[in-house]
Amino acid sequence: MSGTPNLPQPLNEPVLSYAPGSPERAALKARLASMADETAEIPVIVGGKEVRTGRLHDVVSPHEHRRVLARAHHADPATIQAAIAAAHEGWRTWSVMRFEDRAAVFLKAADLLAGPWRATVNAATMLGQSKTAYQAEIDSACELIDFWRFNVHFAEQLYREQPASAPLTWNRLEHRPLEGFVYAITPFNFTAIGGNLPTAPAIMGNVSLWKPAQSALLSNYYVMQVLQEAGLPPGVINFVPGDSIEVSSAVLADPGFAGIHFTGSTAVFQALWRGIAEQLPRYHGYPRIVGETGGKDFVLAHPSADVEALAVALVRGAYEYQGQKCSAASRAYIPASLWPRVKERVVGMIGELGMGDVRDFRNFLGAVIDRKAFDRISGFLAQARNDPGVTVLAGGQGRAETGYFIEPTLLQVEDPGYRTMCEELFGPVLTLYVYPDARWQETLSLVDRTSPYALTGAVFAQDRRALAEAEVALRHAAGNYYVNDKPTGAVVGQQPFGGARASGTNDKAGSILNLVRWVSPRTIKENFLPPRDYRYPFLAAE
Repeated sequence: MSGTPNLPQPLNEPVLSYAPGSPERAALKARLASMADETAEIPVIVGGKEVRTGRLHDVVSPHEHRRVLARAHHADPATIQAAIAAAHEGWRTWSVMRFEDRAAVFLKAADLLAGPWRATVNAATMLGQSKTAYQAEIDSACELIDFWRFNVHFAEQLYREQPASAPLTWNRLEHRPLEGFVYAITPFNFTAIGGNLPTAPAIMGNVSLWKPAQSALLSNYYVMQVLQEAGLPPGVINFVPGDSIEVSSAVLADPGFAGIHFTGSTAVFQALWRGIAEQLPRYHGYPRIVGETGGKDFVLAHPSADVEALAVALVRGAYEYQGQKCSAASRAYIPASLWPRVKERVVGMIGELGMGDVRDFRNFLGAVIDRKAFDRISGFLAQARNDPGVTVLAGGQGRAETGYFIEPTLLQVEDPGYRTMCEELFGPVLTLYVYPDARWQETLSLVDRTSPYALTGAVFAQDRRALAEAEVALRHAAGNYYVNDKPTGAVVGQQPFGGARASGTNDKAGSILNLVRWVSPRTIKENFLPPRDYRYPFLAAE
Protein backbone atom coordinates (compact mmCIF):
# COMPACT_ATOMS: atom_id res chain seq x y z
CA MET A 1 0.00 0.00 0.00
CA SER A 2 1.32 3.47 -0.84
CA GLY A 3 -0.11 6.90 -0.15
CA THR A 4 -3.66 7.37 1.08
CA PRO A 5 -6.06 5.70 -1.34
CA ASN A 6 -9.18 7.34 0.16
CA LEU A 7 -11.38 4.37 -0.69
CA PRO A 8 -15.16 4.84 -0.66
CA GLN A 9 -16.91 3.82 2.54
CA PRO A 10 -18.87 0.62 1.85
CA LEU A 11 -22.62 0.42 2.30
CA ASN A 12 -24.70 -2.73 1.98
CA GLU A 13 -26.28 -2.98 -1.46
CA PRO A 14 -30.03 -2.31 -1.29
CA VAL A 15 -32.19 -5.37 -1.97
CA LEU A 16 -34.51 -4.65 -4.88
CA SER A 17 -38.12 -5.74 -4.44
CA TYR A 18 -39.03 -7.04 -7.91
CA ALA A 19 -42.59 -5.99 -7.18
CA PRO A 20 -45.07 -5.88 -10.07
CA GLY A 21 -44.46 -2.80 -12.18
CA SER A 22 -40.91 -2.24 -10.95
CA PRO A 23 -38.13 -1.67 -13.52
CA GLU A 24 -35.96 -4.41 -12.01
CA ARG A 25 -38.78 -6.94 -12.45
CA ALA A 26 -39.18 -6.03 -16.10
CA ALA A 27 -35.41 -6.22 -16.72
CA LEU A 28 -35.10 -9.57 -14.96
CA LYS A 29 -38.04 -11.13 -16.77
CA ALA A 30 -36.65 -9.96 -20.10
CA ARG A 31 -33.23 -11.48 -19.33
CA LEU A 32 -34.84 -14.71 -18.12
CA ALA A 33 -36.71 -14.98 -21.40
CA SER A 34 -33.64 -14.37 -23.54
CA MET A 35 -31.38 -16.63 -21.48
CA ALA A 36 -33.90 -19.48 -21.58
CA ASP A 37 -33.54 -19.45 -25.38
CA GLU A 38 -29.75 -19.58 -25.23
CA THR A 39 -27.35 -22.47 -24.85
CA ALA A 40 -24.15 -20.91 -23.63
CA GLU A 41 -20.73 -22.39 -24.24
CA ILE A 42 -18.57 -22.16 -21.13
CA PRO A 43 -14.80 -22.42 -21.64
CA VAL A 44 -11.99 -22.93 -19.18
CA ILE A 45 -10.25 -19.58 -18.66
CA VAL A 46 -6.48 -19.82 -18.19
CA GLY A 47 -4.26 -16.78 -18.08
CA GLY A 48 -7.14 -14.68 -19.38
CA LYS A 49 -7.59 -16.88 -22.45
CA GLU A 50 -10.53 -19.14 -23.23
CA VAL A 51 -9.67 -22.82 -23.60
CA ARG A 52 -12.06 -25.29 -25.21
CA THR A 53 -10.98 -28.81 -24.34
CA GLY A 54 -13.87 -30.64 -25.97
CA ARG A 55 -14.64 -32.41 -22.69
CA LEU A 56 -18.21 -31.14 -22.77
CA HIS A 57 -20.73 -31.44 -19.94
CA ASP A 58 -24.31 -30.21 -19.92
CA VAL A 59 -25.53 -27.59 -17.47
CA VAL A 60 -29.26 -28.08 -16.96
CA SER A 61 -32.03 -26.29 -15.13
CA PRO A 62 -33.03 -28.18 -11.94
CA HIS A 63 -36.71 -27.31 -12.29
CA GLU A 64 -36.69 -28.24 -16.00
CA HIS A 65 -33.95 -30.82 -16.22
CA ARG A 66 -34.41 -31.49 -19.94
CA ARG A 67 -33.47 -27.87 -20.64
CA VAL A 68 -29.74 -27.56 -21.38
CA LEU A 69 -28.67 -24.05 -20.40
CA ALA A 70 -25.02 -24.42 -21.31
CA ARG A 71 -22.36 -26.79 -22.51
CA ALA A 72 -19.25 -26.49 -20.39
CA HIS A 73 -15.73 -27.51 -21.25
CA HIS A 74 -14.00 -29.37 -18.44
CA ALA A 75 -10.28 -28.98 -17.96
CA ASP A 76 -8.04 -31.84 -19.05
CA PRO A 77 -4.68 -32.59 -17.36
CA ALA A 78 -2.72 -30.32 -19.70
CA THR A 79 -5.13 -27.44 -19.14
CA ILE A 80 -4.98 -27.88 -15.37
CA GLN A 81 -1.19 -27.66 -15.50
CA ALA A 82 -1.45 -24.60 -17.74
CA ALA A 83 -3.74 -22.96 -15.19
CA ILE A 84 -1.23 -23.64 -12.41
CA ALA A 85 1.54 -22.15 -14.54
CA ALA A 86 -0.62 -19.13 -15.37
CA ALA A 87 -1.29 -18.56 -11.67
CA HIS A 88 2.44 -18.60 -10.91
CA GLU A 89 3.09 -16.17 -13.74
CA GLY A 90 0.23 -13.90 -12.65
CA TRP A 91 1.58 -13.84 -9.09
CA ARG A 92 4.80 -12.17 -10.23
CA THR A 93 3.07 -8.89 -11.07
CA TRP A 94 -0.18 -9.05 -9.07
CA SER A 95 1.56 -9.75 -5.75
CA VAL A 96 3.55 -6.52 -6.00
CA MET A 97 0.84 -4.34 -7.53
CA ARG A 98 -0.27 -1.35 -5.47
CA PHE A 99 -3.28 -2.04 -3.28
CA GLU A 100 -5.14 0.88 -4.84
CA ASP A 101 -4.89 -0.73 -8.26
CA ARG A 102 -6.03 -4.12 -7.01
CA ALA A 103 -8.88 -2.54 -5.08
CA ALA A 104 -10.06 -0.64 -8.15
CA VAL A 105 -10.72 -3.91 -9.99
CA PHE A 106 -13.11 -5.20 -7.35
CA LEU A 107 -14.82 -1.88 -6.70
CA LYS A 108 -15.47 -1.61 -10.43
CA ALA A 109 -16.71 -5.22 -10.50
CA ALA A 110 -19.15 -4.38 -7.71
CA ASP A 111 -20.52 -1.42 -9.65
CA LEU A 112 -20.81 -3.49 -12.83
CA LEU A 113 -22.75 -6.17 -10.97
CA ALA A 114 -24.96 -3.58 -9.28
CA GLY A 115 -25.76 -2.08 -12.67
CA PRO A 116 -25.50 -3.59 -16.15
CA TRP A 117 -24.73 -7.16 -15.09
CA ARG A 118 -27.34 -7.50 -12.33
CA ALA A 119 -30.16 -9.00 -14.40
CA THR A 120 -27.82 -11.41 -16.19
CA VAL A 121 -26.18 -12.87 -13.09
CA ASN A 122 -29.51 -13.05 -11.25
CA ALA A 123 -31.20 -14.75 -14.20
CA ALA A 124 -28.36 -17.27 -14.50
CA THR A 125 -28.67 -18.06 -10.80
CA MET A 126 -32.42 -18.52 -11.11
CA LEU A 127 -32.27 -20.78 -14.15
CA GLY A 128 -29.13 -22.71 -13.25
CA GLN A 129 -29.60 -23.09 -9.49
CA SER A 130 -33.42 -22.83 -9.26
CA LYS A 131 -33.54 -19.78 -7.02
CA THR A 132 -36.50 -17.44 -6.86
CA ALA A 133 -36.02 -13.82 -7.87
CA TYR A 134 -35.67 -12.73 -4.24
CA GLN A 135 -33.24 -15.52 -3.31
CA ALA A 136 -31.13 -14.71 -6.37
CA GLU A 137 -31.19 -10.98 -5.58
CA ILE A 138 -29.94 -11.37 -2.01
CA ASP A 139 -27.26 -13.81 -3.17
CA SER A 140 -25.85 -13.23 -6.62
CA ALA A 141 -26.39 -9.48 -6.59
CA CYS A 142 -26.39 -7.99 -3.10
CA GLU A 143 -24.13 -10.37 -1.19
CA LEU A 144 -21.47 -10.57 -3.88
CA ILE A 145 -21.48 -6.80 -4.34
CA ASP A 146 -21.09 -6.48 -0.57
CA PHE A 147 -18.23 -8.99 -0.49
CA TRP A 148 -16.27 -7.00 -3.04
CA ARG A 149 -16.88 -3.59 -1.47
CA PHE A 150 -16.48 -4.59 2.15
CA ASN A 151 -13.45 -6.84 1.57
CA VAL A 152 -11.64 -3.92 -0.03
CA HIS A 153 -12.57 -1.85 3.03
CA PHE A 154 -11.37 -4.57 5.42
CA ALA A 155 -8.14 -4.92 3.47
CA GLU A 156 -7.47 -1.21 3.90
CA GLN A 157 -8.04 -1.58 7.64
CA LEU A 158 -5.64 -4.51 7.78
CA TYR A 159 -2.92 -2.63 5.92
CA ARG A 160 -3.26 0.23 8.39
CA GLU A 161 -2.57 -2.14 11.29
CA GLN A 162 1.01 -1.21 12.15
CA PRO A 163 3.28 -1.70 15.18
CA ALA A 164 4.59 0.96 17.54
CA SER A 165 8.07 2.42 17.03
CA ALA A 166 10.58 3.20 19.73
CA PRO A 167 12.77 6.35 19.58
CA LEU A 168 15.31 6.28 16.78
CA THR A 169 13.64 3.36 15.03
CA TRP A 170 10.83 2.81 12.58
CA ASN A 171 8.83 -0.42 12.70
CA ARG A 172 6.62 -1.51 9.85
CA LEU A 173 4.44 -4.52 9.12
CA GLU A 174 4.19 -5.63 5.51
CA HIS A 175 1.10 -7.76 4.87
CA ARG A 176 2.50 -9.87 2.05
CA PRO A 177 0.39 -12.21 -0.07
CA LEU A 178 1.09 -15.91 0.27
CA GLU A 179 3.97 -17.31 -1.74
CA GLY A 180 2.12 -19.40 -4.28
CA PHE A 181 -1.52 -19.79 -5.33
CA VAL A 182 -4.83 -20.35 -3.55
CA TYR A 183 -7.18 -23.13 -4.63
CA ALA A 184 -10.80 -21.94 -4.41
CA ILE A 185 -13.43 -24.70 -4.45
CA THR A 186 -16.91 -23.21 -4.58
CA PRO A 187 -20.39 -24.72 -4.04
CA PHE A 188 -23.58 -24.72 -6.09
CA ASN A 189 -25.87 -23.03 -3.62
CA PHE A 190 -24.52 -19.46 -3.45
CA THR A 191 -23.28 -17.52 -6.44
CA ALA A 192 -21.84 -15.01 -3.96
CA ILE A 193 -19.64 -17.68 -2.39
CA GLY A 194 -18.52 -18.62 -5.89
CA GLY A 195 -17.42 -15.05 -6.42
CA ASN A 196 -15.96 -14.50 -2.96
CA LEU A 197 -13.74 -17.53 -2.44
CA PRO A 198 -11.28 -16.75 -5.27
CA THR A 199 -11.48 -12.95 -4.92
CA ALA A 200 -11.00 -12.47 -1.16
CA PRO A 201 -7.43 -13.82 -1.42
CA ALA A 202 -6.92 -11.90 -4.68
CA ILE A 203 -7.76 -8.59 -2.99
CA MET A 204 -4.79 -9.27 -0.70
CA GLY A 205 -2.45 -9.81 -3.66
CA ASN A 206 -2.84 -13.56 -4.08
CA VAL A 207 -3.69 -15.50 -7.22
CA SER A 208 -6.30 -18.26 -7.43
CA LEU A 209 -7.39 -21.37 -9.24
CA TRP A 210 -11.19 -21.34 -9.13
CA LYS A 211 -12.93 -24.70 -9.44
CA PRO A 212 -16.66 -23.93 -9.60
CA ALA A 213 -19.40 -26.46 -8.92
CA GLN A 214 -20.76 -28.07 -12.08
CA SER A 215 -24.34 -27.09 -11.21
CA ALA A 216 -23.44 -23.41 -10.71
CA LEU A 217 -21.32 -23.01 -13.82
CA LEU A 218 -23.63 -20.65 -15.67
CA SER A 219 -23.79 -17.97 -12.98
CA ASN A 220 -20.14 -18.43 -12.02
CA TYR A 221 -19.05 -18.00 -15.63
CA TYR A 222 -20.90 -14.69 -15.83
CA VAL A 223 -19.24 -13.61 -12.55
CA MET A 224 -15.88 -14.36 -14.14
CA GLN A 225 -16.86 -12.21 -17.10
CA VAL A 226 -17.72 -9.35 -14.74
CA LEU A 227 -14.25 -9.59 -13.19
CA GLN A 228 -12.60 -9.58 -16.59
CA GLU A 229 -14.59 -6.54 -17.68
CA ALA A 230 -13.53 -4.83 -14.44
CA GLY A 231 -9.89 -5.13 -15.52
CA LEU A 232 -8.69 -8.23 -13.66
CA PRO A 233 -5.26 -9.03 -15.16
CA PRO A 234 -4.71 -12.42 -16.83
CA GLY A 235 -3.68 -15.25 -14.52
CA VAL A 236 -4.90 -13.68 -11.28
CA ILE A 237 -7.99 -15.89 -11.23
CA ASN A 238 -8.05 -18.95 -13.45
CA PHE A 239 -11.51 -20.45 -14.02
CA VAL A 240 -11.11 -24.23 -14.08
CA PRO A 241 -14.29 -26.33 -14.29
CA GLY A 242 -13.53 -30.02 -14.22
CA ASP A 243 -13.54 -33.31 -12.42
CA SER A 244 -13.07 -32.61 -8.71
CA ILE A 245 -10.61 -35.41 -8.06
CA GLU A 246 -8.60 -34.76 -11.21
CA VAL A 247 -8.27 -31.01 -10.57
CA SER A 248 -7.60 -31.37 -6.84
CA SER A 249 -4.96 -34.07 -7.32
CA ALA A 250 -3.00 -31.87 -9.71
CA VAL A 251 -3.33 -28.76 -7.59
CA LEU A 252 -2.35 -30.40 -4.31
CA ALA A 253 0.70 -31.98 -5.96
CA ASP A 254 2.18 -28.61 -6.94
CA PRO A 255 4.88 -27.19 -4.63
CA GLY A 256 3.39 -23.72 -5.12
CA PHE A 257 0.05 -24.67 -3.54
CA ALA A 258 -0.30 -22.07 -0.76
CA GLY A 259 -3.84 -22.42 0.53
CA ILE A 260 -7.34 -23.66 0.03
CA HIS A 261 -10.56 -21.62 0.27
CA PHE A 262 -13.41 -24.10 0.40
CA THR A 263 -17.15 -24.35 0.85
CA GLY A 264 -18.74 -27.77 0.55
CA SER A 265 -19.24 -31.01 2.42
CA THR A 266 -17.45 -31.99 5.60
CA ALA A 267 -16.31 -35.30 4.09
CA VAL A 268 -14.70 -33.62 1.07
CA PHE A 269 -13.00 -30.98 3.21
CA GLN A 270 -11.57 -33.58 5.54
CA ALA A 271 -10.30 -35.61 2.57
CA LEU A 272 -8.60 -32.52 1.15
CA TRP A 273 -7.04 -31.75 4.54
CA ARG A 274 -5.65 -35.29 4.72
CA GLY A 275 -4.31 -34.96 1.18
CA ILE A 276 -2.57 -31.71 2.07
CA ALA A 277 -1.06 -33.22 5.22
CA GLU A 278 0.28 -36.22 3.31
CA GLN A 279 2.14 -33.93 0.89
CA LEU A 280 3.22 -31.27 3.36
CA PRO A 281 7.00 -31.63 2.83
CA ARG A 282 6.70 -30.78 -0.88
CA TYR A 283 5.19 -27.31 -0.38
CA HIS A 284 7.13 -24.06 -0.22
CA GLY A 285 5.27 -23.18 2.98
CA TYR A 286 2.53 -24.47 5.24
CA PRO A 287 -0.71 -24.04 3.27
CA ARG A 288 -3.57 -22.04 4.73
CA ILE A 289 -6.67 -24.23 5.08
CA VAL A 290 -9.93 -22.28 5.24
CA GLY A 291 -13.26 -24.02 4.90
CA GLU A 292 -16.98 -23.84 5.65
CA THR A 293 -18.56 -27.25 5.49
CA GLY A 294 -22.22 -27.30 6.43
CA GLY A 295 -24.52 -27.49 9.39
CA LYS A 296 -27.47 -29.02 11.17
CA ASP A 297 -28.95 -25.74 12.22
CA PHE A 298 -31.42 -25.42 15.06
CA VAL A 299 -34.33 -23.30 16.16
CA LEU A 300 -35.07 -23.54 19.88
CA ALA A 301 -38.21 -22.02 21.34
CA HIS A 302 -38.76 -21.18 25.00
CA PRO A 303 -42.31 -21.25 26.41
CA SER A 304 -42.23 -17.44 26.37
CA ALA A 305 -41.61 -17.27 22.60
CA ASP A 306 -43.75 -15.20 20.25
CA VAL A 307 -45.65 -17.86 18.29
CA GLU A 308 -46.19 -15.78 15.14
CA ALA A 309 -42.54 -14.74 14.88
CA LEU A 310 -41.41 -18.31 15.59
CA ALA A 311 -43.70 -19.82 12.96
CA VAL A 312 -42.56 -17.42 10.23
CA ALA A 313 -38.91 -18.03 11.12
CA LEU A 314 -39.40 -21.79 10.84
CA VAL A 315 -41.02 -21.55 7.42
CA ARG A 316 -38.61 -19.03 5.96
CA GLY A 317 -35.58 -20.56 7.64
CA ALA A 318 -36.35 -24.10 6.54
CA TYR A 319 -37.86 -23.73 3.08
CA GLU A 320 -36.31 -20.71 1.38
CA TYR A 321 -34.16 -21.97 -1.48
CA GLN A 322 -35.48 -25.47 -0.80
CA GLY A 323 -33.44 -25.71 2.40
CA GLN A 324 -30.23 -25.79 0.35
CA LYS A 325 -28.44 -23.33 2.58
CA CYS A 326 -25.80 -24.51 5.01
CA SER A 327 -27.55 -22.17 7.45
CA ALA A 328 -31.08 -23.51 6.84
CA ALA A 329 -33.27 -24.39 9.82
CA SER A 330 -33.19 -28.17 9.87
CA ARG A 331 -34.14 -29.15 13.44
CA ALA A 332 -36.45 -27.42 15.89
CA TYR A 333 -37.34 -27.81 19.56
CA ILE A 334 -40.80 -26.57 20.52
CA PRO A 335 -42.29 -26.48 24.04
CA ALA A 336 -45.47 -28.49 24.51
CA SER A 337 -47.45 -25.45 25.65
CA LEU A 338 -46.84 -23.67 22.33
CA TRP A 339 -46.97 -26.65 20.04
CA PRO A 340 -50.69 -26.65 19.10
CA ARG A 341 -50.56 -23.02 17.94
CA VAL A 342 -47.16 -23.40 16.26
CA LYS A 343 -48.32 -26.53 14.44
CA GLU A 344 -51.46 -24.87 13.15
CA ARG A 345 -49.62 -21.80 11.92
CA VAL A 346 -46.66 -23.59 10.32
CA VAL A 347 -48.71 -26.29 8.61
CA GLY A 348 -51.08 -23.61 7.34
CA MET A 349 -48.24 -21.58 5.81
CA ILE A 350 -46.64 -24.65 4.23
CA GLY A 351 -49.94 -25.32 2.49
CA GLU A 352 -49.73 -21.87 0.88
CA LEU A 353 -46.18 -22.23 -0.49
CA GLY A 354 -46.08 -22.45 -4.26
CA MET A 355 -43.46 -24.73 -5.81
CA GLY A 356 -42.41 -24.90 -9.44
CA ASP A 357 -40.57 -23.02 -12.18
CA VAL A 358 -38.88 -19.99 -10.61
CA ARG A 359 -39.75 -17.89 -13.66
CA ASP A 360 -43.25 -17.87 -12.19
CA PHE A 361 -42.72 -15.28 -9.47
CA ARG A 362 -45.62 -16.68 -7.46
CA ASN A 363 -43.54 -19.72 -6.49
CA PHE A 364 -41.83 -19.75 -3.11
CA LEU A 365 -39.74 -22.84 -3.88
CA GLY A 366 -37.96 -24.22 -6.92
CA ALA A 367 -36.30 -27.61 -7.34
CA VAL A 368 -33.40 -29.20 -5.50
CA ILE A 369 -30.19 -28.99 -7.42
CA ASP A 370 -29.90 -32.39 -9.16
CA ARG A 371 -30.94 -36.03 -9.30
CA LYS A 372 -28.40 -37.07 -6.69
CA ALA A 373 -29.83 -34.59 -4.18
CA PHE A 374 -33.37 -35.61 -5.06
CA ASP A 375 -32.64 -39.29 -4.51
CA ARG A 376 -30.82 -38.68 -1.23
CA ILE A 377 -33.59 -36.55 0.26
CA SER A 378 -36.27 -38.91 -1.06
CA GLY A 379 -34.53 -41.75 0.75
CA PHE A 380 -34.74 -39.92 4.07
CA LEU A 381 -38.41 -39.19 3.48
CA ALA A 382 -39.25 -42.77 2.51
CA GLN A 383 -37.75 -44.02 5.75
CA ALA A 384 -39.54 -41.32 7.76
CA ARG A 385 -42.90 -42.29 6.28
CA ASN A 386 -42.38 -45.87 7.47
CA ASP A 387 -40.84 -45.26 10.89
CA PRO A 388 -43.42 -45.52 13.71
CA GLY A 389 -41.83 -42.72 15.77
CA VAL A 390 -42.18 -40.16 12.98
CA THR A 391 -45.27 -38.18 11.98
CA VAL A 392 -45.32 -36.47 8.60
CA LEU A 393 -47.25 -33.26 9.27
CA ALA A 394 -46.80 -31.73 5.82
CA GLY A 395 -45.21 -32.72 2.52
CA GLY A 396 -43.07 -35.82 2.53
CA GLN A 397 -43.13 -36.56 -1.21
CA GLY A 398 -41.10 -35.72 -4.29
CA ARG A 399 -41.54 -35.79 -8.03
CA ALA A 400 -38.90 -35.70 -10.71
CA GLU A 401 -40.74 -35.97 -14.03
CA THR A 402 -39.90 -32.46 -15.21
CA GLY A 403 -37.77 -31.09 -12.35
CA TYR A 404 -36.30 -32.31 -9.07
CA PHE A 405 -39.09 -31.18 -6.77
CA ILE A 406 -39.29 -32.10 -3.09
CA GLU A 407 -42.36 -30.91 -1.19
CA PRO A 408 -41.69 -28.64 1.80
CA THR A 409 -41.80 -31.22 4.58
CA LEU A 410 -42.46 -31.01 8.30
CA LEU A 411 -41.66 -34.05 10.44
CA GLN A 412 -42.41 -34.54 14.13
CA VAL A 413 -40.30 -37.13 15.95
CA GLU A 414 -40.63 -38.81 19.32
CA ASP A 415 -36.89 -39.44 19.54
CA PRO A 416 -34.76 -36.26 19.54
CA GLY A 417 -31.87 -38.41 18.31
CA TYR A 418 -33.71 -39.54 15.19
CA ARG A 419 -31.48 -39.34 12.11
CA THR A 420 -33.21 -36.34 10.51
CA MET A 421 -32.55 -34.42 13.74
CA CYS A 422 -28.84 -35.23 13.49
CA GLU A 423 -27.80 -35.64 9.86
CA GLU A 424 -27.53 -32.86 7.29
CA LEU A 425 -30.21 -33.32 4.59
CA PHE A 426 -29.70 -30.15 2.55
CA GLY A 427 -33.31 -30.06 1.41
CA PRO A 428 -36.70 -28.58 2.32
CA VAL A 429 -37.17 -30.81 5.38
CA LEU A 430 -37.66 -29.53 8.93
CA THR A 431 -37.75 -32.05 11.78
CA LEU A 432 -39.03 -30.99 15.18
CA TYR A 433 -39.18 -32.39 18.65
CA VAL A 434 -41.79 -31.28 21.20
CA TYR A 435 -40.33 -31.08 24.70
CA PRO A 436 -42.04 -30.66 28.08
CA ASP A 437 -41.90 -27.04 29.22
CA ALA A 438 -40.26 -28.00 32.52
CA ARG A 439 -37.28 -29.51 30.68
CA TRP A 440 -35.86 -26.26 29.30
CA GLN A 441 -32.43 -26.81 30.85
CA GLU A 442 -32.27 -30.39 29.61
CA THR A 443 -33.28 -29.25 26.15
CA LEU A 444 -30.46 -26.71 26.06
CA SER A 445 -28.02 -29.55 26.64
CA LEU A 446 -29.81 -31.67 24.05
CA VAL A 447 -29.49 -28.99 21.37
CA ASP A 448 -25.79 -28.57 22.08
CA ARG A 449 -24.85 -32.25 21.91
CA THR A 450 -27.15 -33.58 19.18
CA SER A 451 -25.18 -32.55 16.09
CA PRO A 452 -21.45 -32.52 15.26
CA TYR A 453 -21.99 -29.21 13.44
CA ALA A 454 -21.92 -25.71 14.87
CA LEU A 455 -22.84 -23.29 12.11
CA THR A 456 -26.07 -21.40 12.83
CA GLY A 457 -28.80 -21.54 15.42
CA ALA A 458 -31.70 -19.46 16.68
CA VAL A 459 -33.41 -19.06 20.05
CA PHE A 460 -36.88 -17.56 20.47
CA ALA A 461 -37.95 -16.21 23.85
CA GLN A 462 -39.41 -13.10 25.43
CA ASP A 463 -38.08 -14.05 28.86
CA ARG A 464 -34.69 -12.35 29.14
CA ARG A 465 -33.43 -14.86 31.69
CA ALA A 466 -34.11 -17.69 29.25
CA LEU A 467 -32.19 -15.86 26.52
CA ALA A 468 -29.25 -15.36 28.86
CA GLU A 469 -29.26 -19.04 29.82
CA ALA A 470 -29.39 -20.12 26.18
CA GLU A 471 -26.57 -17.81 25.15
CA VAL A 472 -24.26 -19.43 27.72
CA ALA A 473 -25.39 -23.03 27.19
CA LEU A 474 -25.18 -22.79 23.39
CA ARG A 475 -22.02 -20.71 23.24
CA HIS A 476 -20.17 -23.27 21.10
CA ALA A 477 -23.20 -24.67 19.25
CA ALA A 478 -23.30 -22.00 16.52
CA GLY A 479 -20.85 -19.58 14.94
CA ASN A 480 -23.79 -17.43 13.81
CA TYR A 481 -26.32 -17.20 16.63
CA TYR A 482 -29.69 -15.50 16.24
CA VAL A 483 -32.07 -14.21 18.89
CA ASN A 484 -35.72 -14.04 17.84
CA ASP A 485 -34.79 -14.35 14.18
CA LYS A 486 -34.40 -17.15 11.65
CA PRO A 487 -30.92 -18.72 11.43
CA THR A 488 -30.34 -17.68 7.80
CA GLY A 489 -29.57 -14.46 5.95
CA ALA A 490 -26.19 -13.29 7.28
CA VAL A 491 -25.25 -9.92 5.80
CA VAL A 492 -21.68 -8.99 4.87
CA GLY A 493 -20.29 -6.41 7.24
CA GLN A 494 -23.04 -7.10 9.78
CA GLN A 495 -22.94 -10.81 10.61
CA PRO A 496 -19.60 -12.34 9.53
CA PHE A 497 -20.35 -15.93 8.57
CA GLY A 498 -18.82 -19.22 9.66
CA GLY A 499 -18.99 -21.98 12.24
CA ALA A 500 -16.75 -24.37 14.12
CA ARG A 501 -16.85 -28.04 15.12
CA ALA A 502 -17.69 -30.02 11.95
CA SER A 503 -18.90 -26.82 10.26
CA GLY A 504 -15.44 -25.57 9.37
CA THR A 505 -12.56 -23.36 10.42
CA ASN A 506 -14.78 -20.38 11.34
CA ASP A 507 -12.71 -17.84 9.47
CA LYS A 508 -15.74 -15.59 9.02
CA ALA A 509 -16.38 -14.74 5.40
CA GLY A 510 -17.28 -11.09 5.01
CA SER A 511 -14.92 -9.80 7.70
CA ILE A 512 -11.33 -8.77 8.28
CA LEU A 513 -10.79 -12.14 10.01
CA ASN A 514 -11.00 -13.96 6.69
CA LEU A 515 -8.57 -11.61 4.95
CA VAL A 516 -5.97 -12.12 7.68
CA ARG A 517 -5.71 -15.73 6.52
CA TRP A 518 -4.49 -14.65 3.08
CA VAL A 519 -1.45 -12.66 4.15
CA SER A 520 1.99 -13.58 5.47
CA PRO A 521 3.21 -10.59 7.50
CA ARG A 522 6.79 -9.39 7.43
CA THR A 523 8.14 -7.24 10.25
CA ILE A 524 10.58 -4.54 9.14
CA LYS A 525 12.71 -2.63 11.66
CA GLU A 526 14.78 0.32 10.51
CA ASN A 527 17.30 1.79 12.90
CA PHE A 528 17.98 5.47 12.11
CA LEU A 529 20.99 5.75 14.45
CA PRO A 530 22.52 2.28 14.88
CA PRO A 531 25.03 1.79 17.72
CA ARG A 532 28.71 2.13 16.92
CA ASP A 533 30.09 0.52 20.08
CA TYR A 534 29.40 -3.04 21.16
CA ARG A 535 29.71 -2.17 24.87
CA TYR A 536 26.64 -1.71 27.08
CA PRO A 537 26.68 0.73 30.04
CA PHE A 538 26.48 -2.10 32.61
CA LEU A 539 29.94 -3.31 31.52
CA ALA A 540 31.65 -0.21 32.95
CA ALA A 541 33.76 -0.51 36.13
CA GLU A 542 32.49 0.87 39.46
